[in-house]
Amino acid sequence: MNLSTVKDSEILNEYVKRFTIRAGERIKSSREAANHFRAFFADAAKREKFIVCFLNSQHQIISTECLFEGTINTAAIYPRTVVEMVLALGCGAIMLCHNHPSGELSPSNSDRAVTKKLETALTAIDVDILDHIIIGGGEYFSFADHRLL
Repeated sequence: MNLSTVKDSEILNEYVKRFTIRAGERIKSSREAANHFRAFFADAAKREKFIVCFLNSQHQIISTECLFEGTINTAAIYPRTVVEMVLALGCGAIMLCHNHPSGELSPSNSDRAVTKKLETALTAIDVDILDHIIIGGGEYFSFADHRLL
């Protein structure tokens, strides 16, 4: 097969089919989470996106949504919007993800602050944040793996 004849959209569709975890299934590791979220960043090389995976109380996927988009190095995140979606979907937990177009994986002070703010808001309604993944280039950073949650 000559890869130069394969369209980008076909590659993206195949990636989504292979790695995006369907509603009703569980994400079992930070690597699975990163692969699941990565498909949402196919067109995000020049802007930050903030994606939330909404889970039921058994940690099965309900839905995965892009809630916020920003600029090359920032995205405004509104905890109220996240809480509204959590309540509307009846979630028991969520996983967060955003990208760093620069490729830098280390969480910024802003990344840590927004995670803490969301954690505080969601703890008040008995919803857990299981992980916050940062996608940068071909790699990822997991807040849970680094014991930041």
